[in-house]
Formats: sequence, structure tokens, C-alpha cells
Amino acid sequence: MLTVAAICFEDSEGRVLTVRKRGTTKFMLPGGKLEFGETPKAAAIREIEEEVGIVLDDADVTLLGEWTTAAANEAATDLVGTVFLATLTGTPRARAEIAELRWVDGYPGSTADLDDLAPLLSECVMPELRRLRDARL
Repeated sequence: MLTVAAICFEDSEGRVLTVRKRGTTKFMLPGGKLEFGETPKAAAIREIEEEVGIVLDDADVTLLGEWTTAAANEAATDLVGTVFLATLTGTPRARAEIAELRWVDGYPGSTADLDDLAPLLSECVMPELRRLRDARL
């Protein structure tokens, strides 16, 4: 069982920032594993600075949800992911283990659009974003 924390940055067009780590094929939200004694929020804030160079404050992030799903890059492993929302306050850049950044449609028209996304993103976060968007309409 892996425990991770991540940040979901959604732009004004409904696109979500994703990252692909070196040596992997799946795109996921920026974030990572918690260090000993670290809260999910603190881990997410630390990982965002390490991976994409964006500095966030505790007050900048709000909880989106916590889900259990399959890990994207570890076979036969479950993942517990805590995901926060934040407004992007700079230009993200691939750093540390990040090989590639990509903005993806947060409200894809079909599941074919999700083939290279991590399960936490495609099965949990995107449906929650859609639910929140529909509640605002």
C-alpha cells in the first residue's frame, strides 16, 4: 500500500496539469509519497515545489478528496491518495524526476482519452471535478 498526496491545478479552460515521471508511461497529478511524520497537505506542498517549481502556502490548498485505487506504476499495489486543489501561481517546469508536463482535459468526452492517465486521476479525481462542475451549473 502506497500513501501519496497530490495537487490538482485546473486552469480556466478546465484543463488539469499532469506529470510523467522518468521511466514511466502514465501521466498523473504532481505529488508523491509522504515522508515520516508528514501530513498529506505538507507532503503535497513539498512535492509540488520539488517536481514543478511552484511554491504554495498552506492556505493556498484545499482538500478535494481521498481515494484508494490501483497504483499507476507499481504492479499489484494499492494506493491511498489525498488530493488537494490549488490555483497555479507561476509557470510549472519539469524538475527532479519529472520527464514531462502535460495539460489534459479535466472533463474528457470518452474513456479513450484516459488511456495514459493514472487510475487516481482518471477514476477518482476527474469524476469528482465533473461532479463539482455540474453542481455549479
